[in-house]
Amino acid sequence: MKYKYLLPFLALLVAANAFAQKAGKLYHEQYRPQIHFSPKSGWMNDPNGMVYYKGVYHLFYQHYPDGIVWGPMHWGHATSKDMIHWKEQKIALYPDKLGYIFSGSAVIDVNNTSGFGKNGKVPMVAIFTHHDPVGEKAGKDNFQNQSIAYSLDEGKTWTKYAGNPVLKNPGIKDFRDPKVYWYEPQHKWIMTLATKDRITFYSSPNLKTWKKESEFGEHLGAHGGVWECPDLFPMTLKGKQHWVLIVNINPGGPNGGSATQYFIGDFNGKTFTPMNENVKWADFGPDEYAGITWSNTGNRRIFLGWMSNWEYANQVPASTWRSTMTIPRELGLKEVNGEVYLTSTPAKELASIAIKSINVPTAILANGRDVASFIKMPSYYRLKLSAAKEDLFINLFNDAGESLVIGYNKKSDRYFIERDKSGKTDFNKNFSKLAYVPRFSGQETLDVDIVVDGTSVEMFADGGLSNLTSIFFAAKPYNHISIQTAKGSVVNKVSITPLKSIW
Repeated sequence: MKYKYLLPFLALLVAANAFAQKAGKLYHEQYRPQIHFSPKSGWMNDPNGMVYYKGVYHLFYQHYPDGIVWGPMHWGHATSKDMIHWKEQKIALYPDKLGYIFSGSAVIDVNNTSGFGKNGKVPMVAIFTHHDPVGEKAGKDNFQNQSIAYSLDEGKTWTKYAGNPVLKNPGIKDFRDPKVYWYEPQHKWIMTLATKDRITFYSSPNLKTWKKESEFGEHLGAHGGVWECPDLFPMTLKGKQHWVLIVNINPGGPNGGSATQYFIGDFNGKTFTPMNENVKWADFGPDEYAGITWSNTGNRRIFLGWMSNWEYANQVPASTWRSTMTIPRELGLKEVNGEVYLTSTPAKELASIAIKSINVPTAILANGRDVASFIKMPSYYRLKLSAAKEDLFINLFNDAGESLVIGYNKKSDRYFIERDKSGKTDFNKNFSKLAYVPRFSGQETLDVDIVVDGTSVEMFADGGLSNLTSIFFAAKPYNHISIQTAKGSVVNKVSITPLKSIW
């Protein structure tokens, strides 16, 4: 009888051991990124409600917890103090009688214009699209409307406004993705809304009642697909304020499928006026979409996108989860030959997972020799190099014979990523297509900055003027690298910085 408690104890021990083994595998499954945010399980797409408050970055996102393909949308929630290490929180917003919870934004209503604040607690307010699948199936044209919810405990719990929707659809099938910004000169909120093939601006004194101000873009920009996930914000270049309008589009991207375009101009609280009619892209790569910026970050403007493409997002190899976000990117403005461009580079916080950089002697690169012959190549790393403006081939490969090539072609004056031999590619016929980005810098050297994860490369060239983001599905990490140049050209400097897993 003295052993009567032994069996229950052993059962508890076995269960605890099984849980520990499962926890050990979580975030280390095949194809799981190690330096990017991805959900524990389920489907994820657009980043939503990105806001910074009391030292915490909040990331909400389109989420279907019950499957790994797109489904009834929720708002998932994760928090971080550095935008690199993330803690997944409980789901913030669930579908309800008004529909699924589509994309939107979040603000800190410090002046309590909404009246949601109580007992000195400042409300965090989410502005999102209610998508009614019943109305959509019935063929109606007003099944997307804008609604709000608020939190008084810094995003932990949410209350949906009883008066939803706060902005009703006038009869536009694609009427969604509100990004809201406080316009201080006129003491009002501005909503930048994607409305089919253009942007519509609305204003409000209290986040509850909205007035149409203007429209933009019916005959400007790329129009290969529906406009989605916009963002509007000011930035300064040489002491002069410019306004940046981000507009994501699906399809119609420069390398096929979905992508992020932008405009630079002026905004007066009512109307956006672009500097010119040139089409510009924040990232030419096939796998950056729905990118927007964090609110409430002061003078910094930090961008995050969904790292996939609607051409194959539901088909990529996955087991219990699907999709990831890009690394956070610091935005800037740069003038080249009289034209103002948006730049994006890895946020400085990426250094928090960096290990001591390795400077690679250029002599060992001769004849395309494998760098791994001289140093132990990490699985996740940041590669920086400077080279003469000649043909360049950076070949990442593994012991399974899979490879991905990043390079520059002098004749076409553009960078490229070639992933037809990168690993598993047969899930979609368009996945293997070569992706390219024109070179916008006038300088005579190539400056390339590449962030490599287990299933992605993000290239930031020439100070973030020419960017390419691409995912891949290799059987093993690319633990070899060779760098080849045109005969007689020179690679001036190469450094490899190992990066630690965030999990």
